[in-house]
Amino acid sequence: MPVDVLSVTLRALSFLTLFQAGGIALFLAPREKLPNTEGLLRRMGILAALFAAVFLLAEYLLQAGRMSGELGGVLDPALQGIVVRSATSVTLSWQLVGLALVACGLRRAGMRGGIAGVIGAVLLVVSFSFVGHTSKDPLRWLLSLVLLAHLSLVIFWYGGLLPLYLVSSHEPPPTAAWVVQQFSARAIWLVPALALAGLILATLLLPNLAALRRPYGELLIAKVAGFCALMPLAAFNRWRFGPALQRGDVAAGRRFRQVVVAEFALLATILCVTAVMTTFYSPES
Repeated sequence: MPVDVLSVTLRALSFLTLFQAGGIALFLAPREKLPNTEGLLRRMGILAALFAAVFLLAEYLLQAGRMSGELGGVLDPALQGIVVRSATSVTLSWQLVGLALVACGLRRAGMRGGIAGVIGAVLLVVSFSFVGHTSKDPLRWLLSLVLLAHLSLVIFWYGGLLPLYLVSSHEPPPTAAWVVQQFSARAIWLVPALALAGLILATLLLPNLAALRRPYGELLIAKVAGFCALMPLAAFNRWRFGPALQRGDVAAGRRFRQVVVAEFALLATILCVTAVMTTFYSPES
C-alpha cells in the first residue's frame, strides 16, 4: 500500500505541474508583451516543466514497485523490463519531449518560442491517449478524440488561472483588463464544450448506471460535483468582476483574484481525484 500511495501522490503532482507548464505556454503564445509578469510567468512555467519531468520519472520507476507490491520491486530488472515494453514508456517519452519543448519555448520570446511552447502543450495532451481506459476500448479512436478535446480545454482553463491572477495584480489596469477580456471571450465556449466532452467520455466508458455506485463512478460523481461548483465562480468572473475590472474598478480586481484562487483550488482538486481514479480504478470493475 505505501508504494501505491506514493505512486498516486506522484501522479497527482505530475498532473498539477504538467498542466500548469503547458497552460502557461498556451497563455503566453498569442500575447503581446506583459512587461511586469511575462518574465515571472516564463520562469514559473519552466520550473513547472522541470518538476513535472521529475514527478513523471519517479512515478515511472515506481511502476515495477506497484507490480511487486513493495518498493524493492523498483530494483527488479524483470519487472522494469515489463514497464519499459509497456505503453507507459511511450506516454512518458511523449510527455518528456512535450515538457522539453514547453521549457525551450518559454526560454525565448517571439514567434519561434511561442510555436515550440504550443507544440509542446499539444504533445502533452496527446500523450494521455496512449494509456488508460480510452486506449483499450473498442471505440478507442472516438474516445481518444473526445479525450484530447477534454484535456485541451482543461489545460487552457487550469493553466491560465495562475497567469490571470498575476496579470490582474501586477499589470497596468488597461493591460490587465484586456487580457482578462481575451481569456473570457475564449472561455465562454470552454464550459459547455468541457461538459459535453466529459459527458461523452462517461457515457462511452461506463458499462451501465450501476457503475456509478462503484469507486470509479463515485469519484466521477465527485468530479462532476466539483465542475458544478466551478460554474457560479466562472460566471461571476465572466459577467461581473471581469467587466468591472475593465471599467477600472480597483475593488473588483481583488474580488476577481479571490474567485480565480477558488477556481484554481477546485480544478487542482479535480485533477487529484483524476489521479486517484486512473491509478486504482477502472469503469468496468
